[in-house]
Amino acid sequence: MLSLQFGVSSFAAVVTVAAFMLGLAGGSALLAGRSASIKRPLRLLALLEAGIALFALLLPSGVALSTPLIDAAAAHLSTTQWHALLALAAVLLLTLPAAAMGAGFPLLLEGWRRLGRDIGMAYGSNTLGAALGALLPLLLLPSMGWSNAIRAIAALGLVGASGLVLLAGPAPAAGTPDTLTSSSGLKPPVALLLNYGLIGAASLLLEMAWIRLFSLVMLRTEYVLALILAVMLLGMGLGSLIASHRLSKRVICALPWCASLGAIAGLKLLPSFSAWIEQTHFNSLGTAMLGQGLVLAALTLPVTLSLGAWLPALSARFGLNGSWLYASNSLGAAFGALGYVALVPWIGSAGALALSAVLLLLPGLILERAGRAWFGVPLVLAAAWSVAVLPQVKDLLPVAMAGSRDLYRYEDAIAITQVVEQDDGQRILLTDLRRRDASSEPTAVFVQANQARLPLLLHANPRSVLFLGIGTGISVAGSLAFPDLERYGVELSAGSIAAAGRWFTPSNQGALQQTRVTQDDARHYLSAVPDRYDVIIGDLFHPDLAGVSSLLSVEEFQRVRARLASNGLFVQWLALNQFDQETLAIVLRSFREVFPESQLFLDGMHLALLGPRDHWAGAAALEEHLGRLSPEQRARVAEDEDVNEWLGRYWGPIDAGPGALQHEWAPVIEFRLPHLHYGSGTDVAPLLRSLLAQRPTIEAASEQLHVAAAQHEDFRRAYIATELHLRSQLASWKGSDLEADHLLGLAHEADPHNRWIAYAVADRLLASVDAAAERGMSREQLLQKIVIINPWSVEAWRALWRLQAANRDAAATASRARILELSPLDREARTAEK
Repeated sequence: MLSLQFGVSSFAAVVTVAAFMLGLAGGSALLAGRSASIKRPLRLLALLEAGIALFALLLPSGVALSTPLIDAAAAHLSTTQWHALLALAAVLLLTLPAAAMGAGFPLLLEGWRRLGRDIGMAYGSNTLGAALGALLPLLLLPSMGWSNAIRAIAALGLVGASGLVLLAGPAPAAGTPDTLTSSSGLKPPVALLLNYGLIGAASLLLEMAWIRLFSLVMLRTEYVLALILAVMLLGMGLGSLIASHRLSKRVICALPWCASLGAIAGLKLLPSFSAWIEQTHFNSLGTAMLGQGLVLAALTLPVTLSLGAWLPALSARFGLNGSWLYASNSLGAAFGALGYVALVPWIGSAGALALSAVLLLLPGLILERAGRAWFGVPLVLAAAWSVAVLPQVKDLLPVAMAGSRDLYRYEDAIAITQVVEQDDGQRILLTDLRRRDASSEPTAVFVQANQARLPLLLHANPRSVLFLGIGTGISVAGSLAFPDLERYGVELSAGSIAAAGRWFTPSNQGALQQTRVTQDDARHYLSAVPDRYDVIIGDLFHPDLAGVSSLLSVEEFQRVRARLASNGLFVQWLALNQFDQETLAIVLRSFREVFPESQLFLDGMHLALLGPRDHWAGAAALEEHLGRLSPEQRARVAEDEDVNEWLGRYWGPIDAGPGALQHEWAPVIEFRLPHLHYGSGTDVAPLLRSLLAQRPTIEAASEQLHVAAAQHEDFRRAYIATELHLRSQLASWKGSDLEADHLLGLAHEADPHNRWIAYAVADRLLASVDAAAERGMSREQLLQKIVIINPWSVEAWRALWRLQAANRDAAATASRARILELSPLDREARTAEK
């Protein structure tokens, strides 16, 4: 909920964590020296817990009320002022309940002491409960949504407060002596507080790096984030319970070494862990979480056990109850959060983890006054240095990225952005090891460019376009052929902006130089910028990743609609392989809730949700647009396809029926979509069959698109061809190759200018090029036929070029030039050119 309040940004993450840890530190320090004088500490703790629960009950309403105010304020505040407002909101929303939690810790220890138990048992049981609490929301969030889940856990907090009241018992009689000696009033030496504060900073630096790196390879969903947190807390809780039995001095001296070397070893084993996940098939999300969680626990257990044991071990050694130590540790953790965000752009998460390993060792050695042990520090420094750089993508994904090499990496608190070059020379943009559809591969370039072409063509007179996400910049390049167009882009990742401007320039034609790109969160940008745009295009993204599904919420669509000019169009692109029928229906309903006249277009395996701000003009707008252009301009903007090829991709008005909607405060799809990654995986065929079943008849589609009577026959052929092509794909997937070939032939006969059909026909013929003689022609003749059918097929041109070069045919030079025209980064053609 708070990520929605503050937006997805590094600043918001820092403010959230730092405000929480500062609250814990302040509350604990406030009562650290006073808890022994309180007659009924558990009763006061119960009141604090009840207050926290009541605060949580009010939190959803408070955040919901303040969100429109913050959105409205964005339009009147500079970036610095906006950040200051978010910081103030974080302080108000987080510091107060966190301070109450921090103040509860000395009370808990004092009450535990009077019951005859030590700090290890108190801290350990509390942390084990926290591990369970990290997993509990995963049961509540999918069924209740954020707001009701918080209310349910608040109710659980009230139950816990009631239990504390019962445990506190009656008030002690006046003058009753306290037979147990209290140490809560003893303030530790400043050096001890400083060193344990440094351990807190190092611990949080380590935990944030762990969350980044392990969620990188495990899939950054709500489930995985909760699992990682639970595993960490489990190890810390067990470590504290073990330390409740007095540890020997030798074991205590070993704690910093276990924490430091364990952190380094875990990072060293990251590639093996990632490779195991990539190559292991899990039958369900549950088995995946269990299996991955167990391996993750094994990787992190030496560190988490040591971190959990440190507090009770130090408290026992120095005769303290731990409240002051807890306060200094929490304060250090707040600075660790700030340090992570400051350091990550410079040294990356792997470097931050290596640094935390060193920082965990040094204060431990100082506290233990280990003389000769300092001679081992250089070895630890060398080991940390050896793992301080994130492994290459080919090592993390040895199957999918075999033979590749890393060209570029940028990391900040938002994401890790990487550009990877494959062995054929093509480049892929990866965000947190995802988004492999953003590449320079020629077919992918066509797909990405179409994300701009289709929306712009369907607007009668587009003068401005806003891209919500720019990725490689290739989708922006699809708009370059449109004359007199002002281009704007908003992209959260600084790494993506840099990668598009440098590494993908050959494929995006330098589109970013003709675009005003703003690095910002889309929610904040849409709230802050008063401008309106003729066309707004929502980029492809992975909606199952934590927090990303809010981009498909009713509230986000409303913000987009408010930024559309009169007669403006919004198109949100979806990758069908990321959805099943139920989750897709939720998104469609949410879109139609905001855009009542919304329409569907299908381009390859990508679905375009088209929302007119006012009224749906259909074919008339497309005809009016193309009528303004010269023949040369028309050929460039439509990519040599006719009006009807684009209209033939029409799939009718959105009609998903009644059901659930996707709201920011009650997200649904991000808890359903992770299941699609396991078991049988995502099967697109049922989804396509359901789309086929709801596609309008030709007559209905012609009426809905307002197709002119003179154009009806051409539209009919294009419309039928699109459907035949899709049915051919479905037949091929079920193994009916003869039926697939027959349907594809009919599709090509109906509309030979459709590029998707041309790609499919060319691929089929290319697969049978060795049997050219059976078709009554030579190999070269068949290849010449293929490039006539599909002049954009790089593989057909490559096969022809190789054949011509082997025969010393002068035409080989022209064929190689055509390859470089279609695929500027093709390694084979570029090498031959040199």
